Amino acid sequence: MTEVAPEATAAGTDGPFTVPITVRGYETDTQGHLNQSVYLQYAEHARWSALQAAGIPQRTMVARGIGPVTLETTIRYRRELRAGDEVEVSCAFVWRAGKTFVIEQTVRKADGTLSAEISAVCGLLDLTARRLLDDPRSALRELATAPGVLGLGA
Repeated sequence: MTEVAPEATAAGTDGPFTVPITVRGYETDTQGHLNQSVYLQYAEHARWSALQAAGIPQRTMVARGIGPVTLETTIRYRRELRAGDEVEVSCAFVWRAGKTFVIEQTVRKADGTLSAEISAVCGLLDLTARRLLDDPRSALRELATAPGVLGLGA
């Protein structure tokens, strides 16, 4: 059985997978705002949490000889975050034909305020050949025990 933070919610009819995070003081800049690089860390944490919730821990991917890669990331900052803010980071996999897929994410304060939108173009890398897999969707579906979390159906 895979372990997921009890507060995390799996994707389903209620929306995308989400994970709660509390903004820590050491993650802020001199203006007291969440440092821009930390948004990327939050996004990455939510992605790995979603894979874990889907039944694909990192060790399973490594044993299979594959790993996720991010090829492009766009962050749209909407509202500032400060130390102590409680946020939810969402993670929705958007599948398309070919070697890449998109992960759409939001960072929302507990009151629902949208703080950031993050969009990443990703792929799965064959760790031996150092090339993207032709069909990342099939590879993840094959490994997942709960593929619905990744938008791959039940």
